[in-house]
Amino acid sequence: MELNLSISDKKSIISVEEVGAFIVSLQKESGEIPWSVGGKTDPWDHVESAMGLSISGFYDEAVNAYKWLAESQLPDGSWWSAIQNGKIIDYTKETNHSSYLAVGVYHHYLITRDVEFLKSMWPAISKGIQYAVNMQAPEGEICWARNKDGVIDPMALLTGNSSIYMSIKCALAIAKIIGKIRPDWEKATKLLGKAIKDKPDLFNMIKSRFSMDWYYPILCGAVTGEEAKKRIDKLWEKFVVPEWGVRCVSDRPWVTMAETSEFVLALAAIGDISRAKMIFSWLTDKRYSDGSFWMGVTFPDSVIWPEEKTGWTAAAVLMAWDALNEITPAAGLFSHQFWAEELPELYDGSSLSLQSK
Repeated sequence: MELNLSISDKKSIISVEEVGAFIVSLQKESGEIPWSVGGKTDPWDHVESAMGLSISGFYDEAVNAYKWLAESQLPDGSWWSAIQNGKIIDYTKETNHSSYLAVGVYHHYLITRDVEFLKSMWPAISKGIQYAVNMQAPEGEICWARNKDGVIDPMALLTGNSSIYMSIKCALAIAKIIGKIRPDWEKATKLLGKAIKDKPDLFNMIKSRFSMDWYYPILCGAVTGEEAKKRIDKLWEKFVVPEWGVRCVSDRPWVTMAETSEFVLALAAIGDISRAKMIFSWLTDKRYSDGSFWMGVTFPDSVIWPEEKTGWTAAAVLMAWDALNEITPAAGLFSHQFWAEELPELYDGSSLSLQSK
């Protein structure tokens, strides 16, 4: 049964501006958005938080966030994996971090239609995508990272590669808008998509217990149509906990708001709106009075853990809420149908078969 999101219970209504204001409260004057007050900053979650700012109408703050990231980019197109209070705390340089800027910038463009912003960010986007593409293996998977000495770690992670797949798609969409041609990226995307879809043995199984390895290939649009629906149904009972949300790890009694929100996005991406609304309804009361959401909670004992209030969690909730309510023109960013129309050269339209349940 389809749920009505506009129900009278105030706990079930998301105040977009309030959640956005919470993310703003974390942002430093430089534009940097750490995980939490006094917490670390990593490039991927920084972008995620900035996307929350765009959804909630804090456009200047979002632009400042992206400018800060561009200005802190390393010469090879990467970023350090984590900093805290201006100090590097993780010298790894990850490919999924280097490429994710493209997703945030394209998301902001869909909302504002600011072409000049795209042009200003293109050099950083281009270098970040190329950093990842340069580490693609012959069969399509992309290596995880380089260390501070430049040595490549050849491990490929399914969730990280799925994020990179989405990132290159966004970069290709940006390239079209500003008149750039990158056939090498298109080739890399097709090869990567095939690896994600058809060659699971290429990816390290260290994360297979994590729900992200389950739904990220769908969220990014590499697995579509009936295959996507079968993938979701196969592991539904393993990860989905009724009335609670989505487990982070399959063998732990712990659900997280970010994974729950991202899974909602994955369901919405394939047109499974009824179940997306149902699952979203389970997380709306799992929040603090300041507009932030719990990172996670154990069940059935209802212990909030950890108690850290993170901007990227709030942003993930906003993206799910947007996908279900079409608050902004970026609501369909993860929709498979959107990308079939945006980059038809990457998709066989007959494979999508999008139908709402």
